[in-house]
Amino acid sequence: RHKYCFVFALGYLTVCQITRVYIFDYGQYSADFSGPMMIITQKITSLAFEIHDGMFRKNEDLTPSQRCLAVRRMPSLLEYLSYNCNFMGILAGPLCSYKDYITFIEGRSYQLQQSEANGKEDTKYEQTDPSPNIAVAQKLLICGLSLLFHMTITETLPVEYNIDDNFRATASWPVRFFYLYVSLMAARPKYYFAWTLADAINNAAGFGFRGYDKNGVTRWDLISNLRIQQIEFSTSFKMFLDNWNIQTALWLKRVCYERAAFSPTIQTFILSAIWHGVYPGYYLTFLTGVLMTLAARAIRNNIRHYFVDSPAVKLCYDIVTWMATQVAISYTVVPFVLLSVKPSITFYSSCYFCLHIASILVLLVFPLKRTQKGSKRHESIQPVWSKKLEEENLLQKNSYSTTNNSFSQKQEITCRYQALKQ
Repeated sequence: RHKYCFVFALGYLTVCQITRVYIFDYGQYSADFSGPMMIITQKITSLAFEIHDGMFRKNEDLTPSQRCLAVRRMPSLLEYLSYNCNFMGILAGPLCSYKDYITFIEGRSYQLQQSEANGKEDTKYEQTDPSPNIAVAQKLLICGLSLLFHMTITETLPVEYNIDDNFRATASWPVRFFYLYVSLMAARPKYYFAWTLADAINNAAGFGFRGYDKNGVTRWDLISNLRIQQIEFSTSFKMFLDNWNIQTALWLKRVCYERAAFSPTIQTFILSAIWHGVYPGYYLTFLTGVLMTLAARAIRNNIRHYFVDSPAVKLCYDIVTWMATQVAISYTVVPFVLLSVKPSITFYSSCYFCLHIASILVLLVFPLKRTQKGSKRHESIQPVWSKKLEEENLLQKNSYSTTNNSFSQKQEITCRYQALKQ
């Protein structure tokens, strides 16, 4: 049933996107129904898989994250509609788990579980809801700066200039790659603005409390969709993807990567392309992303350990990998911005498909770790969205009591604590 729900929801979304692109105005980013439909598709399919895990699968067959997110009671119609259509996330999301949303709506007390150095559990309860005012103000400031950057700087650095005939004919390779990086960096603030504003709206409503840090400061990043500092200073392809569109990455991991019978990375990128829309540029970007991800993983697994012993060498390694990562990311996402096939192929051909060829050569030279069959199949290779990210999201859920009627609060906390120790 969950698979039927997944196919229907994704198919309906695809029909909506085809209608928007080919019946309305091609290439125009205007406010329309496809954006909210993308978020609702994530929610419908996530809940379908969580209900399937909780009601139709054996507990021992679930991964720690699936076990803790499993829904063991069929939601009522009101709960279902509220989760999918609540005003806080109907336009731009971000996605949240059903359990987190219901915990928030039911007004359960915030709970923080901290693990002490000796392994004992120290559980504290807050009787009053912490204030989100500071977090909301900070995020609105980021929104303002991102919007200002987009309206002033972004317009002066168009991505389309990368395929300008005169620029390609006269600029040197270092200049071309530098402009490639700068132009794609300048294209990101509009996403920073939209996702940070969506996060701030949820926080302002009281949703998104993750717990307290070691200094007792509140954390309002339960459903945050990006980490700007980590994005701009990422030193690996995986690190960039770990911190970009986080909730969508987790959705892809939970509904596709963890459940794929073969080639989970390829299937996950294809699903991501289908979910994003029907522009050909999306598919070029995500197919290129498969090569980049596998090549980056192979290099990291085979080379990185030679450069981590000396701090000075590690610093040089980090600088080189930062530069390589930023160029690789920019090279990969150009078709995502250009949308169409012809300008995308023009760009790649002007670069002689250099990073495509380099990635293939890397995969031929360096071995990839093979996945193992059985319950540990996905543990032998870290996915594109790392286990660390998943563990952080499990940890943030310890801030809540997320039990259903069939589970006690103590059992749920124990489940998530054990998952973290693994």
